[in-house]
Amino acid sequence: MACSSGSCESGCYKDNNEAEAAGEENQHSLKNEPPNGVPTGNNGVNRHNLCIKCKSKETIAATNPTPAALAAGGDGGRFCAECFRSNLFGKFKFAVTSNAMISPSDNVLVAFSGGSSSRVALQFVHEMQCKAQKNFDASRDRSLPVFSVGVAFVDESAIYPVSSQQLDDAIEDMKLIVSNLTPPRKVFHVIPTASIYSSDLGEGKDRLRELVNAVSDVTGKEDLMLHLRMLSLQKIALENGYTKLLLGSCTSRIACHVITATVKGQGYSLAADIQYVDARWGVPVVLPVRDCLTQELSMLCCLDSLKTVEVLDTPCSGINGLVSSFVKLLQEENASRESTIVRTAGKLTPFDFNRMPASDDLNCNLASLRRQKKYNLKSNESLPPESFCPICNSPLSKSDLLSLNDVENGQLSAETFGAKCCLSCLFQILPKERSSLEHFYSFLPQPIIAQAKNDNHCNRRWLREQIQDCLLSDSEDGT
Repeated sequence: MACSSGSCESGCYKDNNEAEAAGEENQHSLKNEPPNGVPTGNNGVNRHNLCIKCKSKETIAATNPTPAALAAGGDGGRFCAECFRSNLFGKFKFAVTSNAMISPSDNVLVAFSGGSSSRVALQFVHEMQCKAQKNFDASRDRSLPVFSVGVAFVDESAIYPVSSQQLDDAIEDMKLIVSNLTPPRKVFHVIPTASIYSSDLGEGKDRLRELVNAVSDVTGKEDLMLHLRMLSLQKIALENGYTKLLLGSCTSRIACHVITATVKGQGYSLAADIQYVDARWGVPVVLPVRDCLTQELSMLCCLDSLKTVEVLDTPCSGINGLVSSFVKLLQEENASRESTIVRTAGKLTPFDFNRMPASDDLNCNLASLRRQKKYNLKSNESLPPESFCPICNSPLSKSDLLSLNDVENGQLSAETFGAKCCLSCLFQILPKERSSLEHFYSFLPQPIIAQAKNDNHCNRRWLREQIQDCLLSDSEDGT
């Protein structure tokens, strides 16, 4: 029973009610307090437009309410400009360090198309190089060298329509961008796609046009140009002594590739294309902005005034164009769709070549051991060498190998070459008629022909090594 006295301290029913009411009020206030300390409304919107990380500065969407800021993967409404940049650079640095992408003795070639993805990748690599240079200058023993950086642009004007004046202006803008990223100095390379044929660019352009025009499928033409672009980058990297090739492939682009590869029947080789490291090439390929969305990268270019260059920006068509539009629509409905696609595909077991080759670098070896333990992989000595498609360099599945014809004495023909290609290239790139196939084969560049010859030789050599102990020597009697 409650008393009416205001001075009563007996702990009666009235006091219990007041205590319970006070407790419920405190619990209600704790429930409404957000975990990051930033007040939000009933719908979870940041009411004071404060950054959820520093909790002191306004978000990008509040200070710069542009469509790019609002579409930056949702981060424009959560982070201030400084924290947004720090978060993006953190993704880049974590990818580099956890996968041992760059070592102090490396010579890194950055593939630069002029777009936002490759522009941000180039900027972040430059900042890492500057920090390494400062540490080198400050150290007494100077035991760790500073990795060097080069930049490469692939000129595809022989195939895609672009005026010479527009191309020259774009190349000059790229040279200016690279020259401003000093010190340290960076070498800028311009590689015409026709250079994969010979030093005579006139003859190379004619052969390149004949090769591409021999492909009737629109999607096949785009895929063939993509493969020739990689061959061009590999050529300039090998000729100039680069040890790593850095691409600006981001989450958005990889998400599109996941779906297109599935549609084209490239599910077996999909895991090889979406990893941080791809060492099946002569110069290993690394993807440090793999975890960044294209909206985030475009937003950073706006915030930091990073100049981009639009050149040879032709829209995709065929399967590639349809998938690109589809993924863009999904991303507009839900800002996490692209990341979800890449994370789901990332559960696929990678190939043995999706790690850095063995070296004296301790970080590189530790990254390979972590990867081997994570996916429960066997050592590469116990695995047969992969067979690769000579056109797209995708690893071949068992179904592809069933139709693989042996090439004796290193001789190839149009028919035997077609048997060594993956099913996707067979149906979308290679012509169906025999005469057209021979015409296409006659204009293939030498690196593709060499790949078809060497692949079969490597498999036979590995098989002989495995059964060497069971073979009779020439001096032994077989009877």
